[in-house]
Amino acid sequence: MAITLKADQRKDLKQSVTRELRQEGNVPAVVYGKDKEPVNVSVNSMELLKTVRDEGKNAIISLNIDGGNTVDVMLHEYQVDPLKDQLLHADFYIVNMAEEMDVQVPVRLEGEAAGVKEDGVVQQPLYELAIKAKPRDIPEEIVVDVSELNIGDSIMVADLKEARNYEITEDENTTIVSVTPPEEMPEEPELEEADQEPEVVGEKEGSDEEQEENNEQAENKE
Repeated sequence: MAITLKADQRKDLKQSVTRELRQEGNVPAVVYGKDKEPVNVSVNSMELLKTVRDEGKNAIISLNIDGGNTVDVMLHEYQVDPLKDQLLHADFYIVNMAEEMDVQVPVRLEGEAAGVKEDGVVQQPLYELAIKAKPRDIPEEIVVDVSELNIGDSIMVADLKEARNYEITEDENTTIVSVTPPEEMPEEPELEEADQEPEVVGEKEGSDEEQEENNEQAENKE
């Protein structure tokens, strides 16, 4: 069942009007789709965020524009001000409920891997899975059970059981999750003592005395 969200059409696109919309708790947005003319609208920021948080980013939204026309859309993209944590803009894509579409669905790991008890480390290289499905058949998330994974084990895309209402289009050789051995600290190499003979303290001095004696003898001969 689609979630209904109220939208107001925007006709004045001046920056001052857009700034005022944000100050009132709304976010400017555009609604577009295949062979559809883009329509500029605004929606309540809190209601949009709540919809995405509760239903997921692939939720089907029935966008009611000015209390009249209702279109089925998906939130395609949105921009957030990182400093103010404020929605700046949103894009809604009009969907055909009878046609399949390509989307990315979040992957959530479930359970505790058996290898963790042996200090194994769970690695998850893939956080979103590419699938193809009709809008109403798109799952909110795909759950992967890791409880039976031991150290050295992994789950690939090919290991997933495809549901009847969607097709997995991700490369089947892609690793979703694996359990790796615990990281070992490299041992510090032992310093080898250099085989050097100790310096004889007086050896150099003796050589200097002999040199001086030789010099004196040379002078006497002259």
